[in-house]
Amino acid sequence: MREYDFELRLAALLERDGLPTGPETGILARQLGTSVTGAGERILDLVAVSPGPDFDTRVRLTAETIPPLVVESDLGVGTARSVTQSIDAPPAAARRVAERAAEVGFLELSRMQGRLVGRQAARYPDWFDELVGIENKPDLGTPGDLASQLRRDVSLQVLDRVILATASHVTRAHRHRIPDPVGIWRVDPEAPRIEVVREAESLEPNRPSFEIRAEHPGQFDVAFAGTAQKARQRRRVAERAYGKGWRTYELPACANARSASIAGTDGLPGCAWADRLVEPAAECGVDCPGYETGSAPEVDLTAERARRTPWRPDPAGPARRQSFLDRF
Repeated sequence: MREYDFELRLAALLERDGLPTGPETGILARQLGTSVTGAGERILDLVAVSPGPDFDTRVRLTAETIPPLVVESDLGVGTARSVTQSIDAPPAAARRVAERAAEVGFLELSRMQGRLVGRQAARYPDWFDELVGIENKPDLGTPGDLASQLRRDVSLQVLDRVILATASHVTRAHRHRIPDPVGIWRVDPEAPRIEVVREAESLEPNRPSFEIRAEHPGQFDVAFAGTAQKARQRRRVAERAYGKGWRTYELPACANARSASIAGTDGLPGCAWADRLVEPAAECGVDCPGYETGSAPEVDLTAERARRTPWRPDPAGPARRQSFLDRF
């Protein structure tokens, strides 16, 4: 089975049933970067974010990702401060980030003596608990750099647990090549169901660690990852997951396109010609041998996410009145 097909089927199953060994799956997202010291160097296939004590408050704020630079800035809910002095970015970038935060309802912006100033419309909540990373490798016969990817996850420990999901029979040799803390799921994507072959060990995201940057025979190049860096990255991963989700595709305009249903979720990108799920951005279009002129299937992916998860597409937002850029 192709990895994209496997990944969507697993996401639909986890959204229906939750993680087989807990905790509760509040938010599930695909393709998120977890690297602390090298942006984009490690991308997890799936990340499950379990709800924290103020999860309901986060749901009420906005359906979108709140820009991390604003959350990490000196802008609070009290006195309005200069955007360019409070956000750790070049002035033009700081203004763009602040404007985006105002668009999603998290900042109130105004002008003071010609300067753009802002304050949070609500305090940022303590809304998530565990982050569980899932690396998908349906065929262990072609593992690629799987072992090195998982070693990086275990060394960095920015996630609470890491799991390998596969459709292959897991042999003793496979287990020996996979770092001990990594859990193993054998997934039947057609059923669909999950067999827990090995439970994941809890990692230590609240302690300093080292991120593997490169591997050489008998040697690792590493970078130190402090607790503050890791806490910031965890919040960034959770925020990105909240705004992004896993339905990051659009069904193609093709007569053979179908809205597939798996594990109770509708709107998956199916293809009558290929007789499987497809990756629209990579496989569909006029160059596909099965392409026929037609309209995209009518499906509301936003409504489907809202139906299946606690995420809400149009929350009430902060109780305080917002000030947006078009008012000054």
